[in-house]
Amino acid sequence: MTDAGIDLGTATVLVYVKNRGIVLREPSVVVMERNTQKILAIGEEARRMLGRTPGNIVALRPLRDGVIADYTVTEAMLRYFLGRVFGRSPLVRPRLMICVPSGITSVEKRAVVQAAEQAGAKSTRLIEEPLAAALGAGLDITSPGANMVVDIGGGTTDIAVLSLGGIVLSHSLRVAGDKLDEAIIRYVRREHNLLIGERTAEEIKINVGTAIPGSRDGTMEVRGRDLVAGLPKNIYLDSRQVGQALMEPLTAITDAVCSVLERTPPELASDLAQRGLVLTGGGALLHGIDTLLRERTGIPVHVADDPLSCVALGAGRALDYPSIYEDHIDLKHSRI
Repeated sequence: MTDAGIDLGTATVLVYVKNRGIVLREPSVVVMERNTQKILAIGEEARRMLGRTPGNIVALRPLRDGVIADYTVTEAMLRYFLGRVFGRSPLVRPRLMICVPSGITSVEKRAVVQAAEQAGAKSTRLIEEPLAAALGAGLDITSPGANMVVDIGGGTTDIAVLSLGGIVLSHSLRVAGDKLDEAIIRYVRREHNLLIGERTAEEIKINVGTAIPGSRDGTMEVRGRDLVAGLPKNIYLDSRQVGQALMEPLTAITDAVCSVLERTPPELASDLAQRGLVLTGGGALLHGIDTLLRERTGIPVHVADDPLSCVALGAGRALDYPSIYEDHIDLKHSRI
């Protein structure tokens, strides 16, 4: 079977193959030579090189804020991942369903379709991430009742109210996991004169991060470069400090969720007051974020069983129902 759903994420690429489940989960990172543009590593091997490459080698992430930032590198990365999953035979050309943020432009959509088909796809369809996340979380989105999904990925937070198999309201915010990491980097630099990298910031977020300062106990040793002396230096951060660092981006996310709720029609709002919203994406794993949203919105908040895989699972399931979801799938091909 050569049908696959792909979560083409800013931080991670997941591939779901029909009847096989999730078969690939790799960081969307590419390492290449600066002068020759030769690709040296892709995925997990490349992620380990982030911040550690010499001057003639660059480690980059070709996807930013949920969209393609470097078309050529994205195409090469997709070709590599498809080759790992389906083999490198030119006779095997899979049909792909790729997830995209709900707020991207038609030009950005076309770039995704072209990159996929140049990488070896037979045909490519696009599905909006909130719809895919709802399918992956097991929600019955075809019923007349309302469902709400908040998908916090690496580059974007997608918020949507769904009913009768479609998106009633949606909002895509380019504040998500990457912005949380950047907030930690800024806080450590401002408060401790210490420069840390993206990988260290992500480890801090996972190990001692919290959406509610003071709600989690934990301390972590952090290593970086002292901006005053220019020498390596160690400090200790606790969860209260990290919670303070994350307040600004988390406020932007909760404000966006409240804004969507304020625009929701009354009948659907009454459904949400009972059913609540479902959190998906890697950001759903941040300690206390469900409690923060529950306090801000006043409705129940549920974290999906496997939030990291929901979007890829939903994309794969959408392949089975083209007639139901065709209104929400971009069928444009690169030749149009």
